[in-house]
Amino acid sequence: MNLEELLEKVAAGEITGTQAAEFLTGWGFVQIGYHRIDLHREGRSALPEVVLGLTKTVAQLEEIVGWFDSQDRPLLATKVEPAKAGPLVSRFPKLEYRADAGLLMRGRSTSATSGRVAVVTAGSSDVPVAEEAAGTLEFFGIDVERAYDCGVAGLHRLLASGDAIQSADVLIVVAGMEGALPSVVGGLFRQPLIAVPTSIGYGASFQGLSALLGMLNSCAPGITVVNIDNGFGAAAAARAVLDMAARKNRREG
Repeated sequence: MNLEELLEKVAAGEITGTQAAEFLTGWGFVQIGYHRIDLHREGRSALPEVVLGLTKTVAQLEEIVGWFDSQDRPLLATKVEPAKAGPLVSRFPKLEYRADAGLLMRGRSTSATSGRVAVVTAGSSDVPVAEEAAGTLEFFGIDVERAYDCGVAGLHRLLASGDAIQSADVLIVVAGMEGALPSVVGGLFRQPLIAVPTSIGYGASFQGLSALLGMLNSCAPGITVVNIDNGFGAAAAARAVLDMAARKNRREG
């Protein structure tokens, strides 16, 4: 029963206000152990709830995956370490683990989004964060163009990928060290650009803080910056941009 149906039943006198309040107490989420999975999030935001696996135990992840498996629902979990993924994949055959991205997937989202995103990295060391973004986008049916190892220490490598980048609707640029690549890409290409600082670097890079501050202080206008190592957040922002364009096209069509 959706919210409109609930209100109609209250208006028709089929259920009381107290009964409706009781229903709404647990409406929209499911309790799994002490986890509460928000089933209605996609109706309010760009993405459904995605599980962060970083600090969860194997047992906790088994509870969550088990519910999604019993309901035959798609699932995406991020920041899942190989030691945790192994037992889960063995127990649940429909799970797919992408070690390069730390992503655990069950199927693909039934709510696909059209469009293409170019994911660009400064160095090959930034690829795990880039793959988190790319894998998240692919889970939601979005085409991904990869252009890796294009850092400012050798800009000819970026220019060699220029046609592929130009063909995309949105750009995600991932860089550690001093985080200069988004400024360069933002000065060359006109698409919406989401910058992702990574914790790659040493000394005064301060585990990605230097890259984060460099991106926030970019002289290329209009760059959106997400948190350090947050490839998933960049993918969520990219999907929101594509969804906005799709809604605009539907209104105009």
